[in-house]
Amino acid sequence: MQPQTNSSPSGGAGVGIFIWLPIVIAIAVVAGIFIGKHFASPEAVANKDRKINSVLNLIATDYVDTTNIDELVEKAIPNLLENLDPHTAYFTAADLRAANEDLQGSFSGIGLTFTTMSDTITVIEVLSGGPSEKVGIMAGDRIITIDDSTFVGEGLSNNEVMRHLRGPRGTTVKLGIKRSTSAKILPFTITRDNITVESVDCHYMLDKTTGYIKVNQFGANTYNEFLTALIALRAQGAERYVVDLRGNGGGYMEIAIMMANEFLPADNLIVKTRGRYKRDANEFWSDGNGAFTNDELVVLIDEYSASASEIFAGAIQDNDRGLVVGCRSFGKGLVQNQFVLADSSAVRLTIARYYTPSGRCIQKPFKGGKQADYERELYDRYISGELDSRDSVKVDSTQLFTTGTGRVVYGGGGIMPDIFVPRDTTGVSGYFIDVANHGLLHKYAFHYVDSHRQWLNALDGYKDFLKHGPTDQALIEDFATYAADEGVPPRWYYINRSRSLILSNLRALIARDVWGNSAFYPVYNRNDKTVQAALKALNKHKAAFPILPE
Repeated sequence: MQPQTNSSPSGGAGVGIFIWLPIVIAIAVVAGIFIGKHFASPEAVANKDRKINSVLNLIATDYVDTTNIDELVEKAIPNLLENLDPHTAYFTAADLRAANEDLQGSFSGIGLTFTTMSDTITVIEVLSGGPSEKVGIMAGDRIITIDDSTFVGEGLSNNEVMRHLRGPRGTTVKLGIKRSTSAKILPFTITRDNITVESVDCHYMLDKTTGYIKVNQFGANTYNEFLTALIALRAQGAERYVVDLRGNGGGYMEIAIMMANEFLPADNLIVKTRGRYKRDANEFWSDGNGAFTNDELVVLIDEYSASASEIFAGAIQDNDRGLVVGCRSFGKGLVQNQFVLADSSAVRLTIARYYTPSGRCIQKPFKGGKQADYERELYDRYISGELDSRDSVKVDSTQLFTTGTGRVVYGGGGIMPDIFVPRDTTGVSGYFIDVANHGLLHKYAFHYVDSHRQWLNALDGYKDFLKHGPTDQALIEDFATYAADEGVPPRWYYINRSRSLILSNLRALIARDVWGNSAFYPVYNRNDKTVQAALKALNKHKAAFPILPE
């Protein structure tokens, strides 16, 4: 899924027409070039070129104001494409490079993760062996300047910061660092290098026989990372697996197919695509060479699981190979192909729809030009109560399909889980909402780590922290004092009501700030109801894989 800009022209008759005339013409230019290039006859393309060139010459020579045609075209393309579908998108050359970097699995940068706290860029984690570690950058450092320009104060944009930190391999960037042990700004010059982007956040054993894998996207390296994690977990005794795709917005379809193939016996349909032309009609089947075809499996999804996540979940569900647990997924069943234009910008154009093995298209409804309505659909799920009760989920009874064993599944908008888990509102109070909205859980976690870094670094991992760290009462009291200093006064009735939720979040966030995601998820998942539901389902269905109708 890629975010798009929704820009709708407005204005009354007469004046409005003249205001938007250049953009209308630019839209015609883009439409003529793109559609003509791919679908029109050579004669039609020639006629369009002559007409477009005439109009462009008129604007250049006779329009009342000096007009930048290139700029008008850049503004017009998104307006043109948004009338097709919500996932057809235009990328400038710079946007395309940024969008592709993470999916490609690497980029050139300085090897650190950061967040913006109190209008200051704060280093959260330094990549082991990366460029930043080599020059002595430390977690907890504050970045004050980048290439002699000040980067503090309101309005800091993460995208702007990344634009300055990333760059071609071998180039340098100068940072001015504020460190708690120094009264002066410390200068560092870092040479950029290739940085690997990991798409498997974490893998660990939930119990003696159950491995857990968190996948954040389907990028170029995801399959290799995923398979490595599976093999490592099997070596630790895993006989069954929980694959967590919550919050995973997708990526490359081919990667989802390869991952599903690891779990499916031979000759199981994984996904098929159908488009306007025969070239876009494809079917992808399992080859029987997967190394985990007999292992029990649960897939976790939520409303942000989309595209390739839904291909993987749909293949497992429709082939009765495992259980899907969570809530209804996003509902993106459109396939895009990327057309790179002459200036290195690109159009990602929807060329096909994909269908799960049972034949369902899970693309949720949309209307061209109604991007805002499409984006609001997730909010509507909250309002309707869908995330709190399965009975509130609106299924399309006309889109009814069956799996191989006769289980009923639905199309028309996302993957419906086999086991619905409502969102966890236990412990949510006005106080918790206040501190969360002010970012105080994250800020306090970093404050705690910054104040106890030497002791934390001496511990033997997050388990040692859980064993020897502060008591519940000491931690909650210290947090309440910190929050009060940050403008949220203590309300002990509500603090006690949210006590377990606050403590769970704080300990997980502290663990991540010290040991990374490999510590965050084991701590956080101890109280995660969806993970616990997955374990319960595995225990219940232990003797019934593949899944049979109940």
